[in-house]
Parts: sequence; C-alpha cells; structure tokens
Amino acid sequence: MVSTLYSLYFSCSYSHPLSLQSRRLSVPLSMKSPCVPLYFKNTHRFIKSAISDQYHEKDERNEISGTLGEKENQGTMPKHVAIILDGNRRWAKQNGLTIAEGQEAGCRRALDMTEEFFIAGINTVSLFAFSTENWRRPQMMIPQAHRQKIKVTVIGKRENIPASLRDAILEVEEATKSYKGKQLIMALDYSGRLDILQACKSLAEKAKNGLIQLEDINEKLMENELMTKCSEFPIPDLLIRTGGEQRISNFFLWQSAYTELYFPTVLWPEFGKAEYLEALTWYQQRERRFGLRV
Repeated sequence: MVSTLYSLYFSCSYSHPLSLQSRRLSVPLSMKSPCVPLYFKNTHRFIKSAISDQYHEKDERNEISGTLGEKENQGTMPKHVAIILDGNRRWAKQNGLTIAEGQEAGCRRALDMTEEFFIAGINTVSLFAFSTENWRRPQMMIPQAHRQKIKVTVIGKRENIPASLRDAILEVEEATKSYKGKQLIMALDYSGRLDILQACKSLAEKAKNGLIQLEDINEKLMENELMTKCSEFPIPDLLIRTGGEQRISNFFLWQSAYTELYFPTVLWPEFGKAEYLEALTWYQQRERRFGLRV
C-alpha cells in the first residue's frame, strides 16, 4: 500500500548538529559482518516505511525552486545525476557518534538532497551505497527518497538479499512504476563489472539463439542490456562522490565513459544546499565533448 512504503528510513530522534570543521575529510568504509547484516535490517525498515513520508510545505519548495532557477539560467542542467555516498562513518567518528548514527545522518541527507535535485529539474538520481564487494558491510545505508510521485527502481544482484527485503523492493517498485518525470535508482549490491558481464552474456545468448546477428551488436544494443535500461536517461551526465576519494569504485563503468566526475572533499552528511548548488554550477561551466577533440 502506497501509504506504508515511503516514510523516512529512520524514526529515531537523532539531531546532532553537523560539524562544519569536519567537511573536508574523506571516509574509509569498513565494517563487521554478522550473519544477518544489520545493514539489510536497516534497509528493510527503510523501504517498508518509505511510502508514508510527509511532503515538505509548498512554500519551502517554491523558495528552493526559485534559488535553483537562478542557477539553471547559467547553463544546461544534467538529466541524470549519480552520487556515491561517502563519508558517513568518518563524520560520525569526528563528531563522537556511533557508526549507526552516522549512517542515519547520511540517510536523512540522501532524502533531502534527492528532493533538492528533483526540484532543480533533474530527471534521474542514482544513489550508490552498496556494491557487490561491500555487501557484508552491514551499516552502509541504502538511501531512499520517494516523494511526490517518484519512480523508484533498485538495480544490482538480488540473490544475496534476504527474501523479506526482496519482497519490500518489489512492493515499492510496483507501487511507483507508473510515475513519470522523476526516477530514483538505488544501486543495491551493484557492480559495474558484473553489469557489463551480464549484458555481454545476454547478447551472446541472443546471438546463439538467432535473435540477433553478430554484426548487429553495437553500443546501443549493449546499453539496452545494462541494468540502467530501466531509465529514460541511462547515462549519467554528472557523477558526484563525496568524501575526497577520486575514484568511482566499480559504479557505472560503462555508463560513465563521458560523465563529468565531481569529487568534493565534504563528507556526505554535510553535503547540503550550498554544496549541491556548487556541484551543479561546476557542471554547467564544463564543456562536454563526448570524446571529440578540439
């Protein structure tokens, strides 16, 4: 039921102030691995409660939209923004908090920033917080924002995910599949290498069965087999990784060939309105060439 799937992931009363002094540090993501990962438990609670979130007041949205409108006039806005959420654990440590509290703060930030990007006119937001290599890191959150008729899609391997969480994912995808104009893609247990591999296997199988000819295989067919085929805009224009690390960590390897890569040093829980406006302004000032030489 739509009224039960989209409220905030965390219902705790965490309200620790953000530390402005810690905004220039990155975070290593390493955690313990219980038999039933706490991360999966948190993810399940997050998705199960993700549909009952209350909307922000209309005047607040109009105020934000007006601010972004000024930025939009400076250049073209990206259609698809991908984000690697890095910095929750270190931010928590620097502020004397538990790792769980850091992940909670990061989740709240993800919800807020996802809505901000949609208000700015961006069609697709992809959040990468849980790769195949990191699936045993239990408290690495999967941020989820589903407000105002946003289509939610989860990509990645699902065989390692508990059945209860798979059911919750199917429920939220079914409840939002008809929404147009705004899409949230959550990369859960996702690997860019495995995405390319499964696409190649699918094309090979189709060629083997005579559905396509070898000479028919091109970039377009390849992209139609990638997990991002779920999106009207499968190729991200801008990829943001917070926390200071300058790598994409096996996220959207094929899709990011000509993506603009932005690496702010601010930790994810401190990535606020000023930071995302700065990211969008930086993008608008880029001269995108898509491999062409000048």
